[in-house]
Amino acid sequence: MNTYAARLTSFLAPFALAALASCAREPDLVVYCALDQIFAEDLVRDFERQSGLTVRAEFDVEAAKTVGLVARIREERNRPRCDVFWNNEIAHTVALAEDGLLQSYPSPSAADIPAEFRDSEHRWTGFAARARVLIVNTNLANPAELHGLADLLDPKWKGKVCMARPLTGTTLTHATALYATYGEEATNLWFDELTAAGVNFVQSNGQVMRMVREGSMAFGLTDTDDYWVAKKAGYPVAQVVPDQRDAAHVDARGTFLIPNTIGILKAAPHAENARKFVDFVLARETEAKLAAADGAQIPLRAGVAKPEHVLDIDKLTLIHADWKQVGAQIPARMEQLKGRFVQ
Repeated sequence: MNTYAARLTSFLAPFALAALASCAREPDLVVYCALDQIFAEDLVRDFERQSGLTVRAEFDVEAAKTVGLVARIREERNRPRCDVFWNNEIAHTVALAEDGLLQSYPSPSAADIPAEFRDSEHRWTGFAARARVLIVNTNLANPAELHGLADLLDPKWKGKVCMARPLTGTTLTHATALYATYGEEATNLWFDELTAAGVNFVQSNGQVMRMVREGSMAFGLTDTDDYWVAKKAGYPVAQVVPDQRDAAHVDARGTFLIPNTIGILKAAPHAENARKFVDFVLARETEAKLAAADGAQIPLRAGVAKPEHVLDIDKLTLIHADWKQVGAQIPARMEQLKGRFVQ
């Protein structure tokens, strides 16, 4: 090594050591987050700026939505690495709570969230929801002629409609909620009918959105956030909220509203900081930010500011699920549905 290089190395060594120390520094909070990173990361950074705390947020991949992080939480139960679980759905969160993996924390920020979306023991709280909807390619189908899930079975659309395999994320939660609400026989029959009708079962809600927006499918079952991403990007798509009651459909069942949920791990290494983060996430301002973002999340509380295109919970016909029952069923339903949809 020449003299100049030696001097340069000597000069830079302290900076390199400082950088390594910074990288190795323990964060003030670890969050496992199943909501898409593009929607959640800005809020995590907002919390860091407001609190002065450092957060390591670890996100799930699209194909393993929720399930991967839940498996990690269960594997780490004796030596938890995670403080807070921010889930993009509800059933797995409820299951974790019922299995004793979440602690009770009555966040003051949750006081005005409807009781339907709050655990009576304060182990989890729902916020910022998505509705299960049909995304329709308007070049291939007229959304005014579609009303609900029965349209997936119409022979007119055989081979031209799709939904995600109900193995992860909101689609698994939706399927489990159907079993919990309508029973084994009726739900199994519905899946049999979907298969017979030529519905294409694809990898994820995101793939449903992409296939419909690009015209390889006429319409499909997905979530409101996927629809709005395609709509905002200029694709020829429309949204049909399924099975809404009106003068022509007075007995319509409604759709499921599936909220984000948040809870603190039972033995969270940074419990005090975890409570601060939960308070931040459950604030009305956070629901407003998630409504205004590209995910178009639906506020659960009245009076939260939202863009016009975001659905209004008070104007929706909803199926009201027993979330504790859904959470209790979801591990077994996931295995049952793997048997049906994984060849």
